[in-house]
Amino acid sequence: MKKALFTFLVVATIQSCIPLRIAPKIVDYKITKGKKFKRGLPKRQMFVFEDPKEASAFYNYVNTKFRLEHQNVYDDIPFVINGTQYFFAFYEIEISGKVLNLIPIVLDVALLNADMDPMFEKAHSSKRENWYIAIEVYSDMENDCLSKESLSIGLVLNYLRVLKKEYLFTHNYNEILFK
Repeated sequence: MKKALFTFLVVATIQSCIPLRIAPKIVDYKITKGKKFKRGLPKRQMFVFEDPKEASAFYNYVNTKFRLEHQNVYDDIPFVINGTQYFFAFYEIEISGKVLNLIPIVLDVALLNADMDPMFEKAHSSKRENWYIAIEVYSDMENDCLSKESLSIGLVLNYLRVLKKEYLFTHNYNEILFK
């Protein structure tokens, strides 16, 4: 029994992968402090969601929707809810998940012991890129419209949910100009 358990543990360990860095999984969206989500972001609360589209797709969407003509597309993008003007800024963020693959390492060690060159060095670890969009919202009256104390958090959250949904389901961004 002990030998079978030991064999099972050895086989399970050899066939497994060890996660070194795990990218967060966000199902719909997440409200979190920017600096807590990714170092380098502002300390404000952020509306964060996973971006399945190609690089710069959100930039192109915002540029087209708000008719910015490639001027100040990342910062101070104005929008109006119920007659009140708000501004948002967005950040395209990459967080990579990294996994250590044990089978290629064990095979390369066996090859080295047999006086052969390692063949699987590139497969020792694998990396998966995950992209996210983080949006901060502010106004002339409130510095952080997504904080729990904000009076406009409900309105702003509804607007951002609609914005996210429109971005994810629109393929030709010129379509949104005619809505």
